[in-house]
Amino acid sequence: MTVADHRVQLVRDATFVRLAADGEISGTRGSAPDGLFARDARHLSRWQLAVDGGRPLALVPATAETDDTAGCVLTPEGTRDDPPPYTVFRRQSVGAGTFTEHLRLVSNRPDPVTARVALTVDADFADLFELRADDRHYAKPGAEHEVHDTADGLRFDYRRSDWHAATDVTCRPAPDPAGTTAPEPRGTARTLTWRLHLAPHGQADLHLTVHARPHGRPLTAPSARRPHRRCPTAVDGTDDLTRACERGLADVDLLTIPVTGVDGEEVRIPAAGIPWFLTLFGRDSLLTSYFLLPYRPATAAAVLSALAATQGRRHDAFSGEQPGRIVHETRHGELAHFRQVPYGRYYGAVDATPLFLVLLHAHYETVGDAGLAKRLERHARQAVDWMLTDGGLGEHGYLVYTPDPGGLVNQNWKDSAGAVCFRDGTQAEGPVAVSEAQGYAYDALVRTAELAHAVWRDEPYARRLRETADRLRDRFLKDFWMPEADFPALALDGAGRRADALASDAGHLLWSGILDEDRARRVGRRLLEPDFFSGWAIRTLAAGQRPYHPLSYHRGSAWPHDNAVIALGLARHGLAAEVRTVAEGLVAAAAHHGHRLPEVIAGYDRAATAGPVPYPHACSPQAWAAATPLALRTALEQI
Repeated sequence: MTVADHRVQLVRDATFVRLAADGEISGTRGSAPDGLFARDARHLSRWQLAVDGGRPLALVPATAETDDTAGCVLTPEGTRDDPPPYTVFRRQSVGAGTFTEHLRLVSNRPDPVTARVALTVDADFADLFELRADDRHYAKPGAEHEVHDTADGLRFDYRRSDWHAATDVTCRPAPDPAGTTAPEPRGTARTLTWRLHLAPHGQADLHLTVHARPHGRPLTAPSARRPHRRCPTAVDGTDDLTRACERGLADVDLLTIPVTGVDGEEVRIPAAGIPWFLTLFGRDSLLTSYFLLPYRPATAAAVLSALAATQGRRHDAFSGEQPGRIVHETRHGELAHFRQVPYGRYYGAVDATPLFLVLLHAHYETVGDAGLAKRLERHARQAVDWMLTDGGLGEHGYLVYTPDPGGLVNQNWKDSAGAVCFRDGTQAEGPVAVSEAQGYAYDALVRTAELAHAVWRDEPYARRLRETADRLRDRFLKDFWMPEADFPALALDGAGRRADALASDAGHLLWSGILDEDRARRVGRRLLEPDFFSGWAIRTLAAGQRPYHPLSYHRGSAWPHDNAVIALGLARHGLAAEVRTVAEGLVAAAAHHGHRLPEVIAGYDRAATAGPVPYPHACSPQAWAAATPLALRTALEQI
């Protein structure tokens, strides 16, 4: 990677910043947008330093010293015979809605020096959905951008009807009293200037603070940070797994954000990932907290409370809301506020609702305390009702989803277009019954029956749920099993045809227990064959099929969290060698990324490259990837 390609990302307290090698922000879009982000909006879109009339050179590119602080070393241009008169040591940090910068200018000369420093600043308040690579454009009638000089800096304001966001820039010392300049006649960018005097071999300091003030409640840091907790020593002396666990726990802390719980209390839950998903995601937060259960059961309790608070209450075709349905994602940006995108509270997930029930029972089973299960009994019953009604179990015999042209075409974890397909690559058309969701539904019914029996003391209800689960399992084994492939179908389409692509979703069926023991063991071994297992991880789609592509999001790449679920399923069925193989591959992949697993890696074979090939649009850190090493450790302990 060249210095020009180098990027650094800092994150803390629901706020993150992405910077270039020299600490600059230039307002990029697409797969790697830069800027200061808070609550789905970009609060800094330009942050460009000039010294003595030119852009400084990066002697040491920006490097993250900690997860929330970076430093770099810059100089004005010089020559061998006329070296730079001073050096700029730049240190940048991010916190709850805040970005700070300390510029320390150190003179290299025995005589006085005056440094001319200029900083061009702008805030475009772009919604994250505007910045994506699909380059969509959204009308913003009545939107007003304003910038105001203040005594010690600038204030940027953005208003649109009842929407108001702002960014404050304060400087110490204050900018030159001559004021600021506007490099673009109709833009809001402004350039602040200073003349800083350096004594012989002396120094001068410039402190800059940016406060993002998003629409809605202000961002605040937690009153007390979670103490760093070491992962218990991993089995078999696998030190890299221990380090991956520790890195994963630290990343979960970085991604933790405050949301509102079921009784109006503030709870702190793991957001899905950066840069696109620093928000509550039903499926992601549920699986993340399931992986963490043996180590941090309080995370599951917080997630369950947050999801109960956002559980569907009515029918809304735009957002997919239905009574009892668990939310897929929440958004706080401008486009969601004005319902230009359906994601303010979007319910387009077929699997979040059964996973909510799975986690509720698993939490009770882990902590041995029925308090949360009693507190959320009403929400659990409503979730079951959704599965039996709008979810499709009553009408179709399976949990189903219908592609949403305004939202997600696929509504399982493989939610990209074309991901749920036949072997020829044709997308399954709805109402689609995807395989792993049936496993989740089966597990949810069985587990909720146990809660009904042991906690709610409602044996007739428990019996009905067990009978419903048994019928689902019998149907599934008959309808989904492909005898010619000795493997379950990826899905049934709306006509009941088996989507016959060989996909990793089958491994989730081992975890949920919907397969009988013999089939489960055959599927588990099949997933470790070379067309599925790359040496790093199990691919989402077996190689050799027409739709396979190693750089596709869901049709040939490999996802750590997918492998974590599979590893837990392999352990459930006693496939010890397979668990160790999956764990070794993922731990080795993590070691190539500083022991941090990315959201997804390319599906290329391990023998083809010295390290795992990155997927170009992966989030990192990403919550369920961060929790994956903990799930691997649990699976290893179970065999």
